[in-house]
Amino acid sequence: MKTIGEAIKERRGILNITQRELAEIAGVGVNTLTKIERGEANPSLRVLQRILDTLGLEIRIGIRQ
Repeated sequence: MKTIGEAIKERRGILNITQRELAEIAGVGVNTLTKIERGEANPSLRVLQRILDTLGLEIRIGIRQ
């Protein structure tokens, strides 16, 4: 299973956009985005949603039993 940062980085690569471009479009700081991709940040849901919306991604939460 990929981390959220890995999924963001992979999708950004598929769309051929830089971290700086994604950060600007999503309205987040480039340093924040870099840290999220590296797994070094704990972003708020609002920030994460802005990034995911920009990339056309969504989070699915499953419950393990």
